[in-house]
Amino acid sequence: MVEHSAFPLDDVFHALADPTRRAMVARLSQSEQTVGELAAPFAITLAAASKHIKVLERAGLVARTVTGRTHVCRLDAAPLHAGMEWMRHYERFWQRGLDTLEGLLVAEDAKRKDKDHGTGADPDPKRDDSEGVQS
Repeated sequence: MVEHSAFPLDDVFHALADPTRRAMVARLSQSEQTVGELAAPFAITLAAASKHIKVLERAGLVARTVTGRTHVCRLDAAPLHAGMEWMRHYERFWQRGLDTLEGLLVAEDAKRKDKDHGTGADPDPKRDDSEGVQS
């Protein structure tokens, strides 16, 4: 069993690393759900669903209230903000790469247009101008 981390962000990313837990978070973003309602779309037992929910609780993403035998879960999205802030910090690195790629693609397109217009070549080589019909 994974212990609670000294770094809350680790717990958030660990919780979101599992597709079942991500689906549970998505469902909880729509409305509160009982453990049974959260387990229903999956081929898992209530015990397995409860283990997933405990991981989400340790990450601070889910709060559970118990009324009698009914466990109702609700989403607490605040820990997601910390994850977004962490990713936003690194956005400048991938944005720089995307800007470079865009510049290369624009230059390549301009070069291709100049070549096509400068030589008088038809930009559509499949077109047969003698008949005015594309092949």
